[in-house]
Amino acid sequence: MAWRGNLSRGVKEIRFLFCQSSPASAPAREFVKKNYGDIKARNPTLPVLIRECSGVEPQLWARYDLGVERCVRLDGLTEAQIDSKLEELAKAGGSLKSK
Repeated sequence: MAWRGNLSRGVKEIRFLFCQSSPASAPAREFVKKNYGDIKARNPTLPVLIRECSGVEPQLWARYDLGVERCVRLDGLTEAQIDSKLEELAKAGGSLKSK
């Protein structure tokens, strides 16, 4: 997970959106509980926002330079798959910088 240390290089903000009680959001809630501390420790200046809303579909948003944003739907994904999606978003930020 060395990529986590470089997350803030290409990404300007991370947002997790999920429902506080729905079963569909349970893996996203668990991912945040288990991984928020590590992500913030490795990227102390990176805003990591947690947004809870009743009935919302679980999502992960990344904001890059110039206001470019990408969204990944997390419904039906496991915690490991959510980690993989976050890594994809982090790497996408690096490729946006090189353009």
